[in-house]
Amino acid sequence: MGSASAAPADVFKARFGTAGRQFSAPGRVNLIGEHVDYNDGLALPMAIDRRTRVWASPRGDRRLSVIAYDLGEEAELDLDAPARLTGTWRDYVAGVAFHLERAGFRLGGANLLVTSDVPAGAGLSSSAALEVAVGFALLALAGHDIDRLALACAGQAAEHDFVGTRCGLMDQFVAAHARAGRAIRLDCRTRDFDLIPLDATQCAVVVADTGKRHRLATSAYNARRRECETALTTLRQKRPALSSLREVTPADLDAALAELSAPLARRVRHVVTEIERVEAFARALAASDWTRAGALLTDSHRSLREDYEASCAELDALVAAAQAAPGCHGARMTGGGFGGCTVNLVAPAALEAFLREVPLAYERATGRATRLWVVAPSDGVGETIPERA
Repeated sequence: MGSASAAPADVFKARFGTAGRQFSAPGRVNLIGEHVDYNDGLALPMAIDRRTRVWASPRGDRRLSVIAYDLGEEAELDLDAPARLTGTWRDYVAGVAFHLERAGFRLGGANLLVTSDVPAGAGLSSSAALEVAVGFALLALAGHDIDRLALACAGQAAEHDFVGTRCGLMDQFVAAHARAGRAIRLDCRTRDFDLIPLDATQCAVVVADTGKRHRLATSAYNARRRECETALTTLRQKRPALSSLREVTPADLDAALAELSAPLARRVRHVVTEIERVEAFARALAASDWTRAGALLTDSHRSLREDYEASCAELDALVAAAQAAPGCHGARMTGGGFGGCTVNLVAPAALEAFLREVPLAYERATGRATRLWVVAPSDGVGETIPERA
């Protein structure tokens, strides 16, 4: 259907006999604070101006009739008997519906059409955008007041037991709560957050795609999370009150590392130092100190590569190509890693040359092509209200 000439809205109306209502949720790029969300740490992401869009209308039964427009696929899902772990996009839709109902939001059947320009498998949270957009649509059709935190938690729960990825809450939280022109400093322990102004005219945020897809449920992502849990169990032998790696302070770090064998010590060192970098990055952002902010990105990538071992040859090559470009303040991998994208801070005057030269350098180094997007902080999930004629 994505190759057809008919627009998504026209396909929906032809298939279901109504214009329906339109909802959308953004992808996200995490500026800094990687692999700390599931350790109760701090992260500093922003929503991007690429979105998953859902057209929706109510049905009189308990079924979801879903058109995946970009894939040219359709599916009928039963709200009373949702299938798990099919390995397809259906898991995200069924999972968020199931967990919204488990949280007490009774849903009705719905006709849905989904389309997206958030790149899949690139580390920009296309799955969270899908979960939050679909969940918001189902809540709105059922007449519920929107509880954005409950919506984000339902998306996370869908990832855990319908998809198989033991992700933190950050991606869904951003898709649900983001505001245009702002990044989010998120405390993953308390779920408190601050909106921090980010003026993209002062410094461009560029996302670059390695072209290497990752699938977190089958990657080393879950293994890294297990390693953090094992490290915490070990540290609790001497610190029984320790509830998460967030509570290992920089002052405690050397003593904690001495109790751990490699690679667990390296994993903990990344978590503790990355949380420090988030705090420093927030201060740099508030001061528009792009040189300092960029240096923190570069330090984050080094830690992710050496201590967390979440990078790969393609990510390292793309970061190196960016760092060599004039006007690049800093670069790092973003997202779960093992493929996907980098995030780069670039001086606006150098942007045109950066967009031209980095792909050439990356292709020379790897033989791969890359895609680059200049992104701006975007609003979170919501309904698009048609303009009156």
